[in-house]
Amino acid sequence: MHIFVAGFQHETNTFAPTCADWTAFQSGAGYPESTHGAAMLARMGGTVLPMGGFIRAAQARGWTLQPSLWAAATPSAHVTREAFEHIAGRIVDDARAGGFDAVYLDLHGAAVAQHVDDAEGELLQRLRAVIGPDMPLVASLDLHANVTARMLQHTSAMTAFRTYPHVDMAQTGARAAGLLADVASHGPLHTHHVRLPFLLPLNVQCTLMAPAAGIFEALAHNPVALSFAMGFPAADFPECGPVVFGHGRDPAQVQAAVDTLAAQAVALRPAWRLDLLTPDAAVEQALKLCADGPVVIADTQDNPGAGGDGNTTGMLHALQRAGAGQRWPGQVALGLLHDPAAAAAAHTAGVGATLDLSLGRSVRAFDGRATDPPLHCTARVVALSDGVVTLNGPMTAGNTATLGPCARLDVQGVQVLVSTAKTQMLDLDLYRFLGVEPMAMKLLVNKSSVHFRAAFAPIAAHILVAQAPGPMAADPADLPWRHLPPGLELRP
Repeated sequence: MHIFVAGFQHETNTFAPTCADWTAFQSGAGYPESTHGAAMLARMGGTVLPMGGFIRAAQARGWTLQPSLWAAATPSAHVTREAFEHIAGRIVDDARAGGFDAVYLDLHGAAVAQHVDDAEGELLQRLRAVIGPDMPLVASLDLHANVTARMLQHTSAMTAFRTYPHVDMAQTGARAAGLLADVASHGPLHTHHVRLPFLLPLNVQCTLMAPAAGIFEALAHNPVALSFAMGFPAADFPECGPVVFGHGRDPAQVQAAVDTLAAQAVALRPAWRLDLLTPDAAVEQALKLCADGPVVIADTQDNPGAGGDGNTTGMLHALQRAGAGQRWPGQVALGLLHDPAAAAAAHTAGVGATLDLSLGRSVRAFDGRATDPPLHCTARVVALSDGVVTLNGPMTAGNTATLGPCARLDVQGVQVLVSTAKTQMLDLDLYRFLGVEPMAMKLLVNKSSVHFRAAFAPIAAHILVAQAPGPMAADPADLPWRHLPPGLELRP
């Protein structure tokens, strides 16, 4: 078969402060840079991303791939109109050339553009209009996809990640190849879906822990091609929320499997709860935990993987108030703090220099209030980097982060890692590239929600989750929603 392949990845927090323009997709930051044509196959084929898994599975089947555009940007507020139209226009225009038998799209499933709420559904509808109603079209999705009616209508089948942290991205791409082969060989599949009646906070979606672990264990052993897209609970449009969906040859079997799994998720409502600490309480608890291995605190509400900009200072102020750096000099670290001005000043001054700096920013939080003020401090420049970081973690192996000039600053014993571009702290190498060995630290503060657990859980003695002010609400009920449908509950 000849397969048309393309990708569009963005997770949109409609309450976040910064939009994703085409420049954000071109650079990629924590993702590979946007690529088109044959260069896309070369760039993506060795990655652990869904497109990489699909490429390898397709090559093993002897398929010929016809590449279009693959583009991803760090989660943020809306995709700009210009960026979406450029991406969708390029993909659809390439498809008009024809010459292929089927289509695979590497999608996130939670993109919202400035002018289109359901960005993936819009792209799929435009593409379906070009390829016709009968051509097989299969998509892979992120576990946090907000699955819409148009997405289900215009695809032959979809499959979502089954892990959070996402360590099965390549396997999901390969699974999509299997679904595509099935549809191409045996015709359309039956599809059924159920939308859950409540939103799920990101922190409880972690599949390393109950209740999500049990749900996905049951899903993986079902003969139906089941997916549980748990939703990205910060996209203010009517189809935000968790969806269970499945595909198969026997419609009764598909419906029974989807209905059973959805009922199981609803029945576990008491278990879908949050356990959050204030910044000061998290640091105080961490300082009392003397153990082999670091204590890790997740700065979840400033997670660049969920629409934060990685620049708030609530946890940094809490570390200073508690004197954490004086207690464990050089063994407390925070990363990555997105602060281009501080990184530039450190590079101008050089290693060993002492600078008076204003670190971080006060930004608009999800509730409209300002976050903590910048930290005015004296900092010593410990290390510098150009920010090109080869990643080797469970989620990131084969990827390269391009973060621009970066620096490690010593602020009263706390090692603050500042970057020019933003990405969440999901890999040990994002500390190591500036000379911080995570396993030698007493306390690590990670700007991340859950993804960090893939790399850090094996070395962490304890993991705490802090609710410092930021753009991403840990509890969806705290958000000022305007467009959710009547009856959808904000908490399980």
